[in-house]
Amino acid sequence: MDIISLFEPPFNSDLLIKRKKIRKELLESNVDFIDKKIAILGGSTTHDIKDILELFLLNNGIRPTFYESEYGQYWQDSMFPNLELDSFEPDIIYIHTTYRNILHFPMINDPVETVNQYSDETYEHFSVMWDQLHKKYKAVVIQNNFDFPDWRLLGNSDASNIHGRINFITRLNMRFAEYAQQHDYFFIHDINYLSAYCGLTAWSDPFYWHMYKCTPAQSTIPYLAHSVANIIKSIYGKNKKAFALDLDNTLWGGIVGDDGAENIEVGQETSVGQAYSEFQSYIKAHKQLGVILNIVSKNDMENAMSGLRRPDMVLKPDDFIMIKANWEPKSQNLMDIAHTLSLTPDSFVFVDDNPAEREIIKQQIPNAVAPDIGDEPEYYIRAIDKMGYFEVTTISNDDASRTLMYKQNAERSRAEALFSNYDDYLRSLEMKAEISAFSSLYLSRISQLTNKSNQFNLTTLRCSQEDITAYANDDRYITLYGKLSDKFGDNGVVSVIIGKINGDNLDLIVWLMSCRVLKRNMEFAMMDTLVNKAKAQNIKTINGFYYPTNKNAMVRDFYKTMDFEKVSEDEHGNSAWKYIIPDEYINKQNVIDVNEPN
Repeated sequence: MDIISLFEPPFNSDLLIKRKKIRKELLESNVDFIDKKIAILGGSTTHDIKDILELFLLNNGIRPTFYESEYGQYWQDSMFPNLELDSFEPDIIYIHTTYRNILHFPMINDPVETVNQYSDETYEHFSVMWDQLHKKYKAVVIQNNFDFPDWRLLGNSDASNIHGRINFITRLNMRFAEYAQQHDYFFIHDINYLSAYCGLTAWSDPFYWHMYKCTPAQSTIPYLAHSVANIIKSIYGKNKKAFALDLDNTLWGGIVGDDGAENIEVGQETSVGQAYSEFQSYIKAHKQLGVILNIVSKNDMENAMSGLRRPDMVLKPDDFIMIKANWEPKSQNLMDIAHTLSLTPDSFVFVDDNPAEREIIKQQIPNAVAPDIGDEPEYYIRAIDKMGYFEVTTISNDDASRTLMYKQNAERSRAEALFSNYDDYLRSLEMKAEISAFSSLYLSRISQLTNKSNQFNLTTLRCSQEDITAYANDDRYITLYGKLSDKFGDNGVVSVIIGKINGDNLDLIVWLMSCRVLKRNMEFAMMDTLVNKAKAQNIKTINGFYYPTNKNAMVRDFYKTMDFEKVSEDEHGNSAWKYIIPDEYINKQNVIDVNEPN
């Protein structure tokens, strides 16, 4: 069995638990890992959960270090002095509790007031703990909601009767969800759904609880670890960003070039057509999350477009950023799309019913994702959705408008071709920038950029929204975000700088920019504002740092273009630079109208 298939459901828990060889192979892979410290506070035995979670995180490019509480000590570790946890300084705290950690369930004869009291006490037991953890560690907190027991004293009434355990747990889960809606640092891990997905009988096998004090059962631990890892990789920008979709027998049934657009199966006339339409609706819904849709199909363009223009097609040509319908290798077409959109090829989920095409993609593009969707369209959604490629932890306004932004970029590219002088082209765009200290309006987007930007990213420091909030509220830091708009539309927040004040020095710990605004002079506008902010705080020198990765070689000499002087460079390519602020600073750009909001 190849290592990639180990991380695709159905999971083989026996192989994953024997993890040493898998771990070694993952650690030796050519991946730029980000390092994170994760505390697991358990209401049951968590050792196997920790070991398998490590594998899923490594597979997502995250190298974890763990603190693990003793059995059942989640409350004590959270609420009382703990020098070991304090010195660990976790980035993420995962609280693994289940229904077995609920202390008081209603009895049949309890009055309503007593049942509500039990609910309040259970909720407060957890919410006080979350508040304490946040106050003390400023870490991201991930909390299981509650699974259901696999038995019901009241039968079906257990869900509706106020004394039923199912009813009691359901109401608690809603209160947990409300807390998550009100706190940016807090995320629910939905084991209520996960246990149903695995099946309650398999999930809550009582043998493992009574023998090992372990819940869920061993066979379902990989599903739990995969699910937790999806939340963590989403927080740190490891989600996929785009679909690359085949057409024939993927978005519709049949071969449009042979059968004709009028004879392909889609729409409500047949059960197979309904399955393809439902799959198209599922794919189209991803645009709301900012996922970019593209076509990669071996077809004549005319035939492809005739299929997409059918009136009963859910997905229309305008839903796609790029449509590659030709007879070139699909791997080459995918690489071309990635280059045009300034994305890395491993940002795409390649969806194709043909196993040979999927294998070619995997062979030709390192770390490419090409899920086995099978050959039955009614199961395509399940095959993709269970992988959690686009796990949602935050949604920004920019996400909803990302398709429009990429289309506007295409219009800019066409406009550029009309000019022989590049400066004239830039002026024709009528660009306006908003550059200012971090605002609460954009904290989610700023966090996303620190986690998603790989190419124009000098230090690749990954920050949660909680981290960004802390920087914004700390006088020891200068923070800047940059928005850019022009006559074609608004690009949203595209650049971020964070600098730490150290006497009369400013150490830049973050400088990044979205690749969709490359060569637009935005980096010079950010530099101008940065210098002005630094001078206002009597800073004399700005220190920049470049830490190379597999993806950010394009900014290796960036500081040189900003007139920084290189101070040092080690054998790994890590370099330090300095810029001594002159008494009379001359702006480096004059094609963008820069404003600071009131």
